[in-house]
Amino acid sequence: MASQGIKGPPYTLIHGNTKQVANMYKEAMSKPLDLSHAIVPVVLPHVHAWSSIHGKNFLQWQGTRAQLVVTEPELCKELEIFNNKDGAHPKPTSLVPKILLGNGLPLLEGEKWAKSRKLANHAFHGESLKSMIPQMIASAETMLGRWKNHVGQEIEVFQEFRLLTAEVISRTAFGSSYLQGQHIFEMLMKLSPLLVNFDLKLKLPGIRREEKAMSGEEETFGSDFLGLQLKAYHDTNDNQRISIDDIVDECKSFYFAGQETVNTLLSWTVFLLALHNDWQEEARKEVLQLFGKQTPNPNDLSKLKTMSMIINESLRLYSPILYVTRSIERTVRLGKLIVPTGVELIIPFLAIHHDLQFWGQDAHLFKPDRFSEGVAKQLTTTRRHSYHLEWDLGIM
Repeated sequence: MASQGIKGPPYTLIHGNTKQVANMYKEAMSKPLDLSHAIVPVVLPHVHAWSSIHGKNFLQWQGTRAQLVVTEPELCKELEIFNNKDGAHPKPTSLVPKILLGNGLPLLEGEKWAKSRKLANHAFHGESLKSMIPQMIASAETMLGRWKNHVGQEIEVFQEFRLLTAEVISRTAFGSSYLQGQHIFEMLMKLSPLLVNFDLKLKLPGIRREEKAMSGEEETFGSDFLGLQLKAYHDTNDNQRISIDDIVDECKSFYFAGQETVNTLLSWTVFLLALHNDWQEEARKEVLQLFGKQTPNPNDLSKLKTMSMIINESLRLYSPILYVTRSIERTVRLGKLIVPTGVELIIPFLAIHHDLQFWGQDAHLFKPDRFSEGVAKQLTTTRRHSYHLEWDLGIM
């Protein structure tokens, strides 16, 4: 990599750069924080520092593993490993997702990935999502009902949105409710920091349908995410059939991928609207103009242009996914770079979303109108293409 002009911090025997990264995090978190949206020096301090010193693409070491950190969006979008035309999905290099999610969709590859993706697409296509809206509204109304008991008091919205997203997922995907599986959800919340101490062979609410699944009562499976998984379990075609273990892994994957990311998005969006009352008023005005005091209907949700702009800008400033790590199983070309087998790739979304070169000098400001023409347009004077990479690379 050095012969191609790729530089980076020097390698330290055994540890690589892990101690340096840990010290950078410790130092960054020890400083008082303000309300600035320029969070990359705090959240990804090593990327912020080393990209300034060594260039936008640099090499770092996770122990003995070489990692190429890519912050040039053009190169990210050229990555062949993000192209699933052959049904292959890139492998995360960390063991934590594997332990946590088992063989769920995010970690599958080849034919198993294609089979799982087909089931997920069928469960969450446009018409299916529309049919879920009444359940989403019911969950939101339950949350707002609780809030009425706390008028004039502070509310911990992160915890409230955690309950909301868990309830929505339970209702729409598992035919259950948060309360029916509250203990399991609480255990799941503890898994990430305590992976080594937990047995991850868990079952989510809704797996109570397992007895019916084993008996083959197909008409009772339902048409939600879990129901389609159970039908696949009984498929007479060996190529389409999945196992009970596959079902459990898919449910865990769906919960972790959907619950925490949406919870984080909702929390930061409310935080940003609390800071920027002008946009809060614009969003409220739009909702009242479209729906008045009536319950929103599925057909008109797409008309919420201001709300869409706010959500996109919230995702840009406070991306639920900070970065992804991928292994290279064959030599690939990224622009003029040749990346050999064995080098890992790190795509730090958050750093790219705050890059002044691509988003302009106002990159650290909350400006939803930069998305006034949609995600596909980026309103800066330096670039016209979208560098909202979660969408471009199919991550979000």
